[in-house]
Amino acid sequence: MMSLDTWGATVDECSASMAGDDLIDEPHAVATRAINLDAPPRDAFPWLRQMGFGRAGWYSYDWVDNLGRRSARTILPQWQHLSSGDAIPGAPRGLADFTAITVDEPHTFVMAFNGTGAVSRRIGFTLAYSLTERDSGTRLVSRMRTRIDLPGGRVMARRLLSPGDGVMVRRQLLNLAERTRLST
Repeated sequence: MMSLDTWGATVDECSASMAGDDLIDEPHAVATRAINLDAPPRDAFPWLRQMGFGRAGWYSYDWVDNLGRRSARTILPQWQHLSSGDAIPGAPRGLADFTAITVDEPHTFVMAFNGTGAVSRRIGFTLAYSLTERDSGTRLVSRMRTRIDLPGGRVMARRLLSPGDGVMVRRQLLNLAERTRLST
């Protein structure tokens, strides 16, 4: 069985550097996942740009990360104006918000966790997406990096956060593949 930390990704994709890698020094966990999309990057990128709680959702298990509200099944024009530095709500009441770090359409999208409070300043978490055009569409590679500077942080990152993120991102990538296929 393939590890969720490398689900769908090649050895070369896992070892290659990606935008956003420099945001977390000495991460406790790194995961690279990938999937092929049946759409060019210009048609796939808008699905990433509109992600977020209270926006288009996260395309994963909606009962977990979107409080049961269904993630969008179409491109929503009202969420297509995202720039570097903009906030991306991750959960209700700002509990797990992100900041858009890189919004380089149609190839690169990077967000970083920016929760509030003393504990959240000790948690580094980034999600990066790279879209590369292929003859048959797009290769979408996702990378998660995290560092938790709390007692037991390394164990939390490797045994709790990374597997949980793996389950959610696997579903997200599969749903993105379905949505891009149906929208082209």
